[in-house]
Amino acid sequence: MLEQRYRWKNKQLRMHVSVLDGKASPTILLKNALYLNQTFRKWMRANIWIYEDRIVYVGDQMPSLLNNCEIIDCTNEILVPGYIEPHAHPFQLYNPHTLAAYASQFGTTTLINDNMALALNFKKREAFSLLRDLRTIPTTMFWWCRFDSQTEILNEEEKFSHSNVKSWLEHDAVLQGGELTGWPKLLDGDDMMLHWIQEAKRLRKKIEGHFPGASEKTLAKMMLLGADCDHEAMTGEEVYHRLMQGYMVSLRHSSIRPDLPTLLDDLKRLGIDTYDRFIFNTDGSSSSFYEQGMTDHMIRMAIEKGIPTIDAYNMATINIARYYNIDYLIGMIATGRVANINFLSSMENPTPVSVLAKGKWVKRDGLKVEDAYPAIDWIEYGLKSMELDWELSMDDLQFSMPFGIKMENSVITKPYSISIDVSGDHLSNDHDECFFTLIDRKGKWRINTLLKGFATNLSALSSSFSNTGDIILIGKNKHDMMFAFNRMRELGGGIVLVENGEIVCELPLPLGGIMSDLFIEDLMVQEKRLFEELAKRGYSFSDPIYSLLFFSSTHLPYIRITQQGMYDVMKKTVLFPSIMR
Repeated sequence: MLEQRYRWKNKQLRMHVSVLDGKASPTILLKNALYLNQTFRKWMRANIWIYEDRIVYVGDQMPSLLNNCEIIDCTNEILVPGYIEPHAHPFQLYNPHTLAAYASQFGTTTLINDNMALALNFKKREAFSLLRDLRTIPTTMFWWCRFDSQTEILNEEEKFSHSNVKSWLEHDAVLQGGELTGWPKLLDGDDMMLHWIQEAKRLRKKIEGHFPGASEKTLAKMMLLGADCDHEAMTGEEVYHRLMQGYMVSLRHSSIRPDLPTLLDDLKRLGIDTYDRFIFNTDGSSSSFYEQGMTDHMIRMAIEKGIPTIDAYNMATINIARYYNIDYLIGMIATGRVANINFLSSMENPTPVSVLAKGKWVKRDGLKVEDAYPAIDWIEYGLKSMELDWELSMDDLQFSMPFGIKMENSVITKPYSISIDVSGDHLSNDHDECFFTLIDRKGKWRINTLLKGFATNLSALSSSFSNTGDIILIGKNKHDMMFAFNRMRELGGGIVLVENGEIVCELPLPLGGIMSDLFIEDLMVQEKRLFEELAKRGYSFSDPIYSLLFFSSTHLPYIRITQQGMYDVMKKTVLFPSIMR
C-alpha cells in the first residue's frame, strides 16, 4: 500500500534531480509547447522535460544532456493535462481494465472508480491484489469505499462489516467514501455509517453524496454530517442550492441522465459564472454512450455553450485534482506531476491527437498504440466464468403475486395491481406485462412477479448482470425463459434473448457473469445489437443495462425486487419475502 503514498522511491527522486543537474537525460523532451498553465490561467510556451513517468521541469531552459531522449517539436501542438473521470462505475458490462484503455484514447488518463462490484463479488484479498496490479497500467486508478450495498442483500453485515469498510477506507488508492446511496438511513440515525464518514474525514478523504431531489434543508443536513460533493443536480436551481450549502458540484452527462446541456444553459440563466466549484462526470454510462467520447465530449459541450475555454478544461482536470488533494500528482502540467498529457489540434477540440499516460504513449498521431494495456488474467483474482450447479424448473416459474412492478422510466419502478390471468405458460403480446423472476445465483431462493412497461413482445431474456449478480428472467413465454436461462448458464454468464426456441441475441459475460472481457469497441457492437432487439420488442426507455442493474437498487424509488423480497423503498419494509427453493 505504501506504493501509492510514496509514488517515487528515494533513488528515483534523486534521479529526477540529476536530470536537472545535467547528469542524466530526460526520456522525452517536448520543445516549445503551447500548454495550459493553470497557475496563471493562461496558455503559455515552455519546454517540458519528462523522465519516465514524471514531469521533471517546465520552463524556458533546455536540458544539457539528451542521450536516448525522444525530442518532439510541439510548436504546432496544444497541450493540456490528462482528463480525470471522478465518478466511474467500471463494471457496466465492461471492466476496469478495458474502460481505462478505451478512456485513454479520448484523453481521460485518470479514473476514480466505484468499488461496489469488488465489495460484493471479490474476496478482500483478491480485490486489493487487483488494485495493486492495476497500478502498473498507464491509466492512474483511484477508488471509492462504499458504505452499503444500495439494495437489501441477505448478508449485508458481512459484506459491509466494520472491518471490511475500514480496510477499504484506509487503503491508499481510496480517495473517498460513498457514494452515499444509503443516506436516508444516515438521517434516520445509522451511527455506524456516520462513524465511517468520520473515519474518512480523519483520513482526509472526501464523501460523495447521492441526493436526487433533495431539499435545501436535507442538503444542509448532509453537509453537516460530512458530505462534500454531489452529482445528482438535474436543474440549475438544484446546482444553485448545492453551491449555497458549500458543495463541490459534479455536473453529470450520462446514458440515463444526459443533463449537461440543460445544466450549462441554466447556469447562464441564473448568472452563475464562477466555475471553480464544478467538475464533470459521466456516471458509469453504458459503453455505446461512450462512442462519441468521454470527458472530452463534456469539455466540448461546455465550450460550445460559451463556458470560458480554460474553465472548461479545468472542470475536467485541476478542479478535480484540487478537490481530492491530489494536485501534487495529477491535474496540471507542472514540475513533479505525473506525465499525463493530451496533445490537441486546437483549443476548441478537446479530443486529443496524441496521449501520454504516465509518460507512455497510448495514442500517437490519431492512432491507438497497440499493447499499451497488457491483458489481465482475471482468474488470479478469483474471477472466472459463472458456474451454476443447480437446475431451473418450471416450478420456479409460478406467479401468484397480487401486484407487480411498473417501469416509469429506465430505472424508476412503481407498484401496480395485476389484473390479467398469469396461470398459463404464455402471456399475450397485446399488453406490456411480462413474467419477472429474480433468482439466487446459488439457487437458494427466488421471487416472482410481473413487470409492466419493459416490453410488449419479448419472449425471453435471461441476465446474470444485475446489482447483486443474481439471475434476472423476463419474458412472456416460460419455455423460452427456461431456454434463455440454460443458454446463459452455458456461456458462464451473460445476457441472452430468445424467441420461439431460437437465440436472437447474446452478450457473454465470462468474468463472473458480470463483466465482458472484450475491448469496449467490440462490446459496443454486442450492446447495440441487444438494444436494437429489445427496442423491436417494445423496450422504449434509454438504457436497458441500467434497467437490469437497478431492479434491485433501493436507493431509487419506489418498489424494488431484492434478495430479501419485494421491497417498499419509501416505507423501508419487505412486502413479500423471497421464497426458498
